[in-house]
Amino acid sequence: MTYNDNFNHQRKRVFIKHKICRFCADSSLKIDYKDSKNLAAFTTERGKIIPRRISGNCAKHQRMLAVAIKRARNIALLPFTTAKIKTKEHREP
Repeated sequence: MTYNDNFNHQRKRVFIKHKICRFCADSSLKIDYKDSKNLAAFTTERGKIIPRRISGNCAKHQRMLAVAIKRARNIALLPFTTAKIKTKEHREP
C-alpha cells in the first residue's frame, strides 16, 4: 500500500448542510422595501448587506433583497451606517 492509498482511507467525510432560501421555501414571504424589520435581518450591525453564502438566499432573491435594502436606505427606513462610528472631526482629545 502506498502513502496516497493510506491517506485516502484515513480522511473523514464531512457533509455540509446547504442552506435553503427562505423566500423559495415559503412563498408567503415577500421582499418589500417598506418592511424594514425583515430587511434588517439581512444587514449587519454596521449596516452592511449580509452575503448570499451566509444568509442562504438564492441568487434571484439576494438581488431582489439588495435592491429593497438600498431603496429602504434612500427613504430613511434603514440606516446606511451606525452612529457609533467616529469621524476625525468628532474625536475627543
